[in-house]
Amino acid sequence: MKHFKDLMSKRWFANAVAGCITVTLFFILSNLDTVLGGIGTFIGYFSTVIGGAAIAYLMNPLAKLYEKKIFSKIKFFKKDTTKWSFSVGLAVTTVLLFLMMIIITLIPQLLESITNFVSNLGSYASSLLKLLNDFGLSFSESPNASGVQNLLNSSEDIINTIVDYISDNSSKIISASTSAGKGVVNWLVAFIISVYLLAAKDRLKTGAKRFMNAAMKKDVYDSSLTFLTRCNEILNRYIIFDLIDGLIVGATNAVFMALFGMQYVGLVSVVVGVTNLVPTFGPLVGGVIGVFILLMVKPWHAVIFLIFTLVLQTLDGYVIKPKLFGNTFGVSGLLILLAIVIGGKMFGILGILLAIPFAAICDYVYREIVIPQLEKKRKEPNRKSKKKSLPDPEKDELMDAAEMTEIIDK
Repeated sequence: MKHFKDLMSKRWFANAVAGCITVTLFFILSNLDTVLGGIGTFIGYFSTVIGGAAIAYLMNPLAKLYEKKIFSKIKFFKKDTTKWSFSVGLAVTTVLLFLMMIIITLIPQLLESITNFVSNLGSYASSLLKLLNDFGLSFSESPNASGVQNLLNSSEDIINTIVDYISDNSSKIISASTSAGKGVVNWLVAFIISVYLLAAKDRLKTGAKRFMNAAMKKDVYDSSLTFLTRCNEILNRYIIFDLIDGLIVGATNAVFMALFGMQYVGLVSVVVGVTNLVPTFGPLVGGVIGVFILLMVKPWHAVIFLIFTLVLQTLDGYVIKPKLFGNTFGVSGLLILLAIVIGGKMFGILGILLAIPFAAICDYVYREIVIPQLEKKRKEPNRKSKKKSLPDPEKDELMDAAEMTEIIDK
């Protein structure tokens, strides 16, 4: 290490290292698609473990809640490890029961709603066409009127088209089904891994801290620990309260639609609740899908639903979310929009979902780390400029001699 520092102090070595870094960065940027593809392939080998870690991270707050509210108050459990093991077991049981409840109650309703919607698509389209004609938007004069009329009025043609597509692309469908089956198996394995990771959380956390403490200086270790703790708080708080917000919006939407006797309550409410998890554009997409579905059934229901959605999203943006999130995310809208665009381009839907916490972390790094460091450097006294030089008699004599020579020349 000392030899390396001596080399870095030499100008030629520092220039050589900078040149190598520049060339490497140039080749990486020139072949960015290939590099990202290689990184994606490498990460794909560990996707199951990464998925297990993500599931364990999501279940961790629930396990901590059970440990704090239930098992810490039971005197029978004396060891902390025993309390944590029972907390993890109860958290896993809760998640499994919740998933089973969704599968048993919600999935059949969704399938029934989708089936009814597809089977009645022809009559819905006819009603929509009649409504458009009543408003003067007639298709009768269009050169493609017969084609449009047949497409809108015949659900059998749509079903036959779907059947023909399935017959022509059976191999692709089988391959996609096989991939979906492998995905389900991978997620089951990831869930099992998450249970083990969550049970061993304290040991993993202690080991990581010991490694960081051994590899870093004290100040670097403390600042890194503070940074990671803050990132965990931001991400944890966002995920928990965003899920709660989605449940509130979806449930409120379901109650409203049920009170007004609207159809496809389960389908529309699930779409609205899920899309509400996506920041900025999600509520807009969910509202448009809901309006389109209801417009095919009863147009006036679509109008009422649109007005209700605008009111609900206004309340959600100005009342519900501020109450849930508090002042945790003091992030500008421009930064969130940039994070959504960049995250969506790089990581797809996951990048869009995590755009707000990522923007909050970037804002935290800028305000709490970068700015203080720059201010610290600006306030540091310039030692070179303020360094008092000792008097040098020989230098003074040379200066006097030079001044005398200049005077004589003049």
